Parts: sequence; structure tokens; C-alpha cells
Amino acid sequence: MGKIVFDAAVTLNGFLADENHSLQWLFEIDGGDDPDPDLLPSEVKVNVEGANTYLWVLEHENFMEDPSKWQTYYGDQITYVFTHRDLPIPDGADVRLVQGTVEQHLTEIREAAAGGNIWVLGGGELLGQFLDIDALDELALTIAPATVASGAPILPRAIGSDRLKLVEARHSGPFARLRYEVLKQN
Repeated sequence: MGKIVFDAAVTLNGFLADENHSLQWLFEIDGGDDPDPDLLPSEVKVNVEGANTYLWVLEHENFMEDPSKWQTYYGDQITYVFTHRDLPIPDGADVRLVQGTVEQHLTEIREAAAGGNIWVLGGGELLGQFLDIDALDELALTIAPATVASGAPILPRAIGSDRLKLVEARHSGPFARLRYEVLKQN
């Protein structure tokens, strides 16, 4: 069975996105729009994200106007989007809109991954749901040299150091990279 990995760029003060759900702060950093491929999770078969993350990427990359770009970015990866809204889907993209909790859909998501890794892209509440049910295997953060005044925090929950084991700390250009194994509660 593959791993479930939360991997995201965050501001120095712990935000995934600004108050407008924008990631533009990341793309203003030298190298922010062209990440080191070694920073990205490998063997990903399924992406999981919230509606705000999905909509921002959809708009930022103009996927609705140029759906062929979706294949360039995601290939045959399946994307699950947790939402309560009816959202647009680019032609040819395997995007599955789901409602409810991570716990309700975890078996389906694991089956779709067929032994490959699952990349949780955001947001913080979604990450929290994976942690709540003890389903997250790895927490990887690329910390950017930028701050925002407010926005979407990486994790709107407390998690103790007894749950996180540091497995990597390094720099990549202007970014600091931290990877933690998430220890099971039981």
C-alpha cells in the first residue's frame, strides 16, 4: 500500500494561502513557479485537495481554457476534490468531486491509488481530517522566505511532537525543506 503524504509550500509564518485563498505569494519568490522536482512526492497516483486549492490552480493555470495542460501537469493521476459545490472540470481530467469527510471516502481513495502514493495538496482542514483518523504517513513542508498577514493556516489543529519524527531537513534554493514521518497514535 502506498503512502499518504501531505506536501505543500508554506509561508514562514505557517500559511498555505493568503486571505483570498491565493498562492500568488509563492510565485513571487525566485524559483517558486518552477519547483525542484526532488521536492515533489514520487509515485503519486491520486491527488486530494479542497475546493479552494482546486479552484485557485484551475484559474491560475487556465485549465478550463486549455484543458490539454491538465494532462501535462497531472497525466493519468486521479484528483479527488472535497467540496459542497458543483465545480467545473477540464475536459479529459479525471476529477472526482466528493462531499463528506475523508473517513467516508478513504477506502475509495486508497483503491483508486492502486498501491501508489496519495498526495494531499491542501488545505489545512483536509490535512487535519487525515490526521484525525490516523491516515497520514508523511508531512512535508517547503518553507518559503515570505509571510502573509492572514489566510489559510497549514493546520488548524494541535499536533504534538510525539506524533512527528523528523526525517529530512535541507535547503533548496531560497526554501527550507522539512519532512516528517507521522507516527501512528495506536
